[in-house]
Amino acid sequence: MKGTISTLYGYGQLVEPVRDRRGLCLLLKMMPLEAWGAVWLTAGLTALVCAWLPSRKDWPGFLAVWAITATWAMAYLVSWWPLGEYERGWVGALIFGAFGAVCLVAIGWDEPPRARTEPTDGR
Repeated sequence: MKGTISTLYGYGQLVEPVRDRRGLCLLLKMMPLEAWGAVWLTAGLTALVCAWLPSRKDWPGFLAVWAITATWAMAYLVSWWPLGEYERGWVGALIFGAFGAVCLVAIGWDEPPRARTEPTDGR
């Protein structure tokens, strides 16, 4: 699910980037928004591919999504405080931070055991 959302968010940044970029001022000094869209897309596709890996080998997908969301959360947080450039930066920081935090928690979850099939006695 997180891979799908990240992929679609990245695609959205490529085809119709966000207009209000006040919370992204620090990120846009590093790369243009189209490049960040590609990073989102890459993180999402990584998560989608890793979703099909065996348990305990799928962690790179969770980490990829967490890395991009943490980056955006920090950018929004810093734009709000200490820079004071975007008074609603804390909102974006909470949204992206929560989205990414779920990925960190999910890395440690054990997969449910496979259902055992009871042997039939041939009747």
